[in-house]
Amino acid sequence: MLIGETDHHHGPPPLTKRQCLWSTRVNARSPDSHSSDDPWIALAIGNSRLHWAQFNGEFLQRTWDTPHVSTADVQRLIASQFTATPHCSTADPLPLYIASVVPHQSQLWHGYPAMHRITLDNVPLKGLYPTLGIDRALALWGAIVTVGSPVLVIDAGTALTFTGADAAHQLVGGAILPGVGLQFHSLNQATAALPDVSAKTLMPQNLLPQRWALNTDDAIASGILYTVLAGLRDFVESWWQQFPASPVMLRGGDSDRLHHYLTASAPDLAIKLSIAPHLIFEGMRAVKGRQGDKGICE
Repeated sequence: MLIGETDHHHGPPPLTKRQCLWSTRVNARSPDSHSSDDPWIALAIGNSRLHWAQFNGEFLQRTWDTPHVSTADVQRLIASQFTATPHCSTADPLPLYIASVVPHQSQLWHGYPAMHRITLDNVPLKGLYPTLGIDRALALWGAIVTVGSPVLVIDAGTALTFTGADAAHQLVGGAILPGVGLQFHSLNQATAALPDVSAKTLMPQNLLPQRWALNTDDAIASGILYTVLAGLRDFVESWWQQFPASPVMLRGGDSDRLHHYLTASAPDLAIKLSIAPHLIFEGMRAVKGRQGDKGICE
């Protein structure tokens, strides 16, 4: 497996052979010289997938997602220097910045000499608590550097989370509940007769089901979707009571879907929410820019 094989933008792998040779020339310079366009890779390890980004200096080039990887996958990626050309040789290994909520996946990279692990200590938010997910902290910081603060970030992934900060970059707090897909799967797994209807319910551009359903499949879809949307509206309205006109940013694998459903059920609210899929990478870029390689764990 090479990074880029499941690129959802259907583009080429992150670095082509030509770029690999260019990277060799950049890295072959003296150790004290640094270019603002040096390439590096960001890896956000989520509960369900790996989220990758290629940067050239400060500039985000592309993003893509892959399944979790095995030890053999990691070894192949390291040997190819994250390119489509196996054994592409560079004077220095390509920098890899990792933020992970899955410890056993991040441990696979510990032997990579240019691996930099981003932790809560690297995120300049105030009032962080030790068990706060690094993905939530980075996405919140990414929102702050993008649109300012106060700001609320809603992450619609495996878990559905709400995380907010005030104008002083102090963590206000948040909430966690099972994500939309996980609610469908859990209901099926924990009962004897209820089916998993997520595949047909969560198809792109599907309409909301009838609220008062007359069959089991629609009843499951109605119960989950309408309660998730009601909860989302309640949290956003509560946030705006404290911080009127604050931006609310929506990210995660289900963000487009939830925004689509909100547009149908609460259009006045939906129009005020911004979909921002790359917030965690914005946060990683900002942390890297503030502290540099030496300030981040290796």
